[in-house]
Amino acid sequence: MSFSSQLFNINNKLATQGIKLRIEKRGNRLGLRGPMPCPNESNKKKDQRISLGLTSTMEGLEQAEKLLQLVYLQIEHNQFNWKNWGSKNSKGSFKKNYSDIEDATERFKQHFFCDTFKSKSKSSQQTNWVSAYQPYIYRFKALAKTKQGNINQEHFIKTLTSYSENSRSRQQCGTTLKAFAKFLDIKLPENWKDMAYGYGMNKAQFRKLPPDSLIEKTYNLIPNPKWKLVYGLMATYGLRNHEVFFCDLSCFRQNSDQVLRVFPNTKTGEHQVWPFPPEWIKLFKLTQLSEDSNLLPEINTDLTKTTLQNVGRRVSEQFRRYKLPITPYDLRHAWAIRTIHIGLPDTVSARMMGHSVAIHNRTYHHWITRRDQQQAVDKALGSKLS
Repeated sequence: MSFSSQLFNINNKLATQGIKLRIEKRGNRLGLRGPMPCPNESNKKKDQRISLGLTSTMEGLEQAEKLLQLVYLQIEHNQFNWKNWGSKNSKGSFKKNYSDIEDATERFKQHFFCDTFKSKSKSSQQTNWVSAYQPYIYRFKALAKTKQGNINQEHFIKTLTSYSENSRSRQQCGTTLKAFAKFLDIKLPENWKDMAYGYGMNKAQFRKLPPDSLIEKTYNLIPNPKWKLVYGLMATYGLRNHEVFFCDLSCFRQNSDQVLRVFPNTKTGEHQVWPFPPEWIKLFKLTQLSEDSNLLPEINTDLTKTTLQNVGRRVSEQFRRYKLPITPYDLRHAWAIRTIHIGLPDTVSARMMGHSVAIHNRTYHHWITRRDQQQAVDKALGSKLS
């Protein structure tokens, strides 16, 4: 579909929804036009423009539609303020002003929650903001306030490099700031992805990943039967901390396939996981969960009163309380590497873990590379001997 056709379709959809704002193409730039509160008389509206500074591309059009929804919601809830969208120029348009850090970050937060393209539940969206966005936006604000002038590329680099290389925090910060920069239409360095690299295991984890024998022995160090089941589920299915409490345990019924379904209201949505190794289901006595889900610890899982992050934190705290030699994420990493060793396709493993293939390959690059090289060597030797 051409750009013009897509622009027409979006504006036509807005009209059928009763929204009077429109996306407008002026030269090679996109803007908004429609009835908006007058700068000096907010109770009155007239046809006005906002220059978004976005280029006339499909990507720019997608971003413009999101910003239009944000402006519309602000107007509908009497929260629209022209200072958040810049000052009027000689042509009667408004350009965004990036000098007010508080306004810029608050606008980004509103945009995040008003994004109609997001399909996640409100609870998981809230958890995602609190755990994956808010800490890095807070640090950005703190560091940006030490400098004068408009927000620029330097602020983003300074915030990113404040985190250690080869750390998960740095990678997550890079992802968050990339979205923030896109929202503000600020260009980041071309090597931003390389600068933010570091997702996955740190060097200590890399060296100390537990063998299966240690995982089995550690199970016996847990005094509470309920927490033993939590441990067993995480070890056998490679679950995130909170996912233990948001999955369908009916798979453990007699003659069932024992494929665990993680519910949609979790961090990365619904996905199915197979047990590796399957004999751990019996070893860790997981089949009893099909009879009574109350055998798990009593933790508040009402996401109108708590968050996925809080549920997951309870698991980590319990591991520390028992002084286990294994962390929750050690179990998850060990599960992933187990699937690599048995030859499960990376796309399948990534889907079961509920993350992208790119993240999977980056996190477990060492083991994947070794497996692929070994397979190539085995194939070469096999063809030579035949």
